[in-house]
Amino acid sequence: MDRVKIMVFERPVVIFSKSSCVLSHTVKSLFNDLGVHPTIYELDEISRGHEIEQALYGLGCSTLPTVFIGGELVGGTNEIMSLQLKRGLKPVLIRAGALWV
Repeated sequence: MDRVKIMVFERPVVIFSKSSCVLSHTVKSLFNDLGVHPTIYELDEISRGHEIEQALYGLGCSTLPTVFIGGELVGGTNEIMSLQLKRGLKPVLIRAGALWV
């Protein structure tokens, strides 16, 4: 769990995903379309990916993708898309230093 905490505090936006996941692709595309360049960890392509996934479950993350903004757990696809639809995603990204307007 400590490793995950270090990983999410290193960058403004961190996405844990799997390379073959359609929902992960959608979330990554959304961030790219907004001009945000998240740090992406493809758990099926990195060493210890399974251990990281288990640590995420321990933090209460039950789905992939799992998104952290400003070191805080935001959630998965539902939470990100909900924020976007409510026009709440950009302010969160600006506060985290991930987006400049």
